[in-house]
Amino acid sequence: MSVENQKQRWEKETYEPLVNRYPERKRTFETSSGLPLPPVMVPPETFDYMNSLGFPGEFPFTRGVQPTMYRGRLWTMRQYAGYATAEESNQRYRFLLDQGQTGLSVAFDLPTQIGYDADDPLALGEVGKVGVSISSIEDMETLFKEIPLDKVSTSMTINAPAAILLAFYIAVAKKQGVSLNKLRGTIQNDILKEYVARGTYIFPPEPSMRLITDVFKFCQTEVPRWNTISISGYHIREAGSTAAQEIAFTLANAIAYIQAAVDAGLVVDDFANQLSFFFNAHNNFLEEVAKFRAARRLYARIMKDRFGAQDENSCRLRFHTQTAGSTLTAQQPENNIVRVTLQALAAVMGGTQSLHTNSMDEALWLPTEKSVRVALRTQQIIAHESGAADTVDPLAGSYVVESLTDQIEAIAEAYIQKIDAMGGALSAINNGFMQQEIQEAAFKVQRAIENGEEIVVGVNDFQVEEKIELESLEVAPLVEENQQERLARLRASRDNEKVTALLSELKAAAQSETPLMPLFIHCAEHKVTLGEMCSVLREVWGEYRAPSFI
Repeated sequence: MSVENQKQRWEKETYEPLVNRYPERKRTFETSSGLPLPPVMVPPETFDYMNSLGFPGEFPFTRGVQPTMYRGRLWTMRQYAGYATAEESNQRYRFLLDQGQTGLSVAFDLPTQIGYDADDPLALGEVGKVGVSISSIEDMETLFKEIPLDKVSTSMTINAPAAILLAFYIAVAKKQGVSLNKLRGTIQNDILKEYVARGTYIFPPEPSMRLITDVFKFCQTEVPRWNTISISGYHIREAGSTAAQEIAFTLANAIAYIQAAVDAGLVVDDFANQLSFFFNAHNNFLEEVAKFRAARRLYARIMKDRFGAQDENSCRLRFHTQTAGSTLTAQQPENNIVRVTLQALAAVMGGTQSLHTNSMDEALWLPTEKSVRVALRTQQIIAHESGAADTVDPLAGSYVVESLTDQIEAIAEAYIQKIDAMGGALSAINNGFMQQEIQEAAFKVQRAIENGEEIVVGVNDFQVEEKIELESLEVAPLVEENQQERLARLRASRDNEKVTALLSELKAAAQSETPLMPLFIHCAEHKVTLGEMCSVLREVWGEYRAPSFI
């Protein structure tokens, strides 16, 4: 008798009689993507191990992008941090490095993210609030004071003006005497997901894509160890998508970037190894592990079959993971430590290359040093005490995990085919397809929480009367004034005739097809500010206005 027949016998003779006497919990057993979870899974009738799984470090990379994974080197522990001034953020970075963090991750304030200097009227009230304020090379130099840039890997969560912030970073490295081929790190540089889910865009799609491919071209030869883009599913998931939608829309965006680079004359195998990804680690543990594995396999096949990649390195999906900010609760904030631990463990079991763990108090305020240390210690305990890092792809062969991996890949692939039929990711964004799919998924989850079908501990069940007594972190009101004074001194001390000439040169370059990265670096070195450069680009290219889909 086959295993499947034995399963049917078990269900009828053993399982159902007990369920009839003692009913199961009143809930729908399914994942966040709506995949049903039967009480037990068994091996499939047919299974092609090499085609579906293979071995770690080999195509299709389901089991990991390196042969040894964490047995060779642990993931990069990279806590996302930045607030107030460059001086204060520098102190936080040095604190984290002293505590054992192995990479830096820069959070920028909202004015920086949308290309305004700290003294711009549109920056009023937002300077230093949700990240560090960076308006010039002087700010960037202060941010990395006493941090040798050839010794750390730096990730920067910046998109619309990513090329300019990278130019500031490169200019600081040159002042430190660091060779550009020793710089390691990542700029997010993913504008498509801004149109879909996050909203910190500046320019229309066409010039935005030009900036991205310009970075690809420059870094390919000048900064070869730098990840030129971090194609992000994180914010898509934070906006409410399912796990399957997260990887589908992320990979659809990746296809758009890769095609744009090919259309710009780049060769896939020359730039693909500088592409990276950024995913969310959410609450449904088994589905999250399967999601990461499905994303690797699907991407490998896309690169090989669609883009004709010949180098296996071009087919490796390398990704950073952040635990899910949207799952953090202001109620009983200590519970967030448990949530983050489960999410971080899913990322490790799923084979991440880099990880940020959220702090327990982030639903309330900017994280304090203590809460950040607890979040970092969570990673360190998983790495050094749990045993999870001691074998490669530890959940491989789990009938549930393998089934979920297959199903998530199939759903994501169907989405990508639908997006292809629309004309690609940009068309799907312009007609609101991705946005509407995400909104519907988010609505379904919220309705389930409000109806009590999904339990959020401490929010809609297991509540307590409490007084929050955690230490809080606040950004001083003087931060904005101090940043404005700093900019006034910079503008008074620099060669303003040179600045005017450089801005004219930048305008002419933006109107032509001249590569912009070398000019951005030259502007940075002569103390041209972020806002001044973005203002010129706004004048030439205009600003993006999101269409209405109502």
